[in-house]
Amino acid sequence: MELARMIDHTQLRADATKAEITQIIVEAKKYEFASVCVNPTWVSYAAEQLANSNVKVCTVIGFPLGATTSATKAFETTNAITNGATEIDMVINIGALKDGNNDVVENEIKAVVEAAAGKAIVKVIIEICLLTEEEKVRACELSAKAGADFVKTSTGFSTGGATADDIALMRKTVGPDMGVKASGGVRSLEDMQKMIAAGATRIGASSGVKIMDGGVSTSSY
Repeated sequence: MELARMIDHTQLRADATKAEITQIIVEAKKYEFASVCVNPTWVSYAAEQLANSNVKVCTVIGFPLGATTSATKAFETTNAITNGATEIDMVINIGALKDGNNDVVENEIKAVVEAAAGKAIVKVIIEICLLTEEEKVRACELSAKAGADFVKTSTGFSTGGATADDIALMRKTVGPDMGVKASGGVRSLEDMQKMIAAGATRIGASSGVKIMDGGVSTSSY
């Protein structure tokens, strides 16, 4: 049960149907996962279905590219919270980070944090597979400085997902108190245990059931 409470049970495919969203909600209740993570269009439905449970509703902002404006990300956050989300996973402006525009990155994270203040926790997706080691560290530092609750490895929709080495680097950068979420490619209990050993405190996976049942999923997320 303790492991289950570390999993954000995830369904973010563009073609996900209501039946598939309902399935992960039912599974999340059964296994008592930390949250279900769904696209914003499903937040109201998920919140309604999970109203009498301990499972949170998580959604994604600026997903999956991170290339929307700061104002748009803040609006998405407000709208998602109005609809029932209590956890917000936002994608940073990756191009701005790579250009060295630290103020742009920090300010957009702050905008989301301020929109969520007192109503939802914020996890910052840095899309670690696209970054150099220096950029990984800088992205984590900016997230912490902006007041985010977590840093998160990946969308699961780019060129790669979480690795134990990246989790260890993120944990070293943000220190012991900030959350670190591993997502993308965590497909088995063994994968999950490696991420936890490296410093992860939350796991994003569409394979939550397989993980808890001791199986191995072929899912990319």
